Amino acid sequence: MLGKLLLAATASLAVTIGATAGPAFADTTLKLTEVITSPERTETLKQIVKMFENANPGVHVEITSLPWGQAFEKFATMVSAGDTPDVVEMPDRWLSLYANNGMLESLEPYLAKWEHTKELNDRALQMGRTVANTAYGLPYGFYLRALFYNKKLFAEAGIAAPPKTVDDFVEDAKKVSALPGKYGYCLRGGPGGLNGWMMFGATMTGDATFFRPDGTSTMEDAGWVKGITILTDLYKNGYAPKDSVNWGYNEIVSGFYSGTCAMLDQDQDALIGIAGRMNKDDYDVVPMPKGPAGKAFPTIGYATWSMFSNSANKDLAWKLIATLDGPEGNLAWSKKNGTLPIYKSAESDPFYADPKFKGWFAELGDPDVVPLLMPMYLKEFGVFADSIAVKTTQQALLGQLSPGDLAKQWAAYLTKAQKKFLAKK
Repeated sequence: MLGKLLLAATASLAVTIGATAGPAFADTTLKLTEVITSPERTETLKQIVKMFENANPGVHVEITSLPWGQAFEKFATMVSAGDTPDVVEMPDRWLSLYANNGMLESLEPYLAKWEHTKELNDRALQMGRTVANTAYGLPYGFYLRALFYNKKLFAEAGIAAPPKTVDDFVEDAKKVSALPGKYGYCLRGGPGGLNGWMMFGATMTGDATFFRPDGTSTMEDAGWVKGITILTDLYKNGYAPKDSVNWGYNEIVSGFYSGTCAMLDQDQDALIGIAGRMNKDDYDVVPMPKGPAGKAFPTIGYATWSMFSNSANKDLAWKLIATLDGPEGNLAWSKKNGTLPIYKSAESDPFYADPKFKGWFAELGDPDVVPLLMPMYLKEFGVFADSIAVKTTQQALLGQLSPGDLAKQWAAYLTKAQKKFLAKK
């Protein structure tokens, strides 16, 4: 079904672009780098890019796909060597790093003239303008965490309903882990695992304020330490697989659909892979559990299509972004990847009426569920998320670093970054 939807969308896109195609570009090559990579995503990207190439004779788009686990380091190496793309898939936590270094082109002049800007939802423009209130990228969709749970494993463990509180979550993880060869939680201890630590820290604190007015971090507060302790204790108590200390996205998703572990916090993109491998009646998606204050703070993330400022073909690079993020291209991309789309009209698309999406829409409609946007405006946050956080959380899981000491290290690093940010303001 998805394949037919994608073909229909790209065919429509071809007609739309073809009707407005400009002059031919003789042997022009645009470089496009994809960093949140999977075979399915790359194939979808190629199909949309092909529509762009057909509408712009003489233009070839060279796609480089980096594996997500090493993408931050590999892309930084490419940039350091001067091998920059014209257009890049820019994760939210990288945006500030590259924009503040003057490497990304402002898309404001293009958005001011683009016919579809007025059709974007407010959050798309808000998040695209995270750095200096300037659109250094145009988001292609949003990732909001919710809780997947395995209904069959819950039934085997004698659990009647999914967890509504963090206490329920821990108790359910304990009960499932008592089953032979099963675990309660698919822990992401490797690359990209920061979201879980942030969610549990903020939920146990009951607040998502990362900094005090003077720039000092709140992460040493008792609530944050409690949240960190919950995850380290889950691992130490055997409620998560032993090798999950190194797990990334692919491992946690396969850990869930294989029935190894019963709970997984993930975004909508995981639904695509899980739906193809599990019976729809064997799992469901519900809002993240709430903490002592009666609130939950699921992380919300996004990625943009951004243009490098040293591109020799900026107008053409914008045309590529406009194709990728145009209504037809964006909807095809969102349906394939499970992201919540950037257009107001897309929210009523039948695709998103699937009952499995109700967990995310329930979160968006609950005033006690506050989508958590991490401080990605900080230039130093990319290094923190993709390097420092991975190393220190793994040390904490292995008992080499206490939750309190982990919180102190994070607070010191982020305080320094925030005070630097405030001084420049």
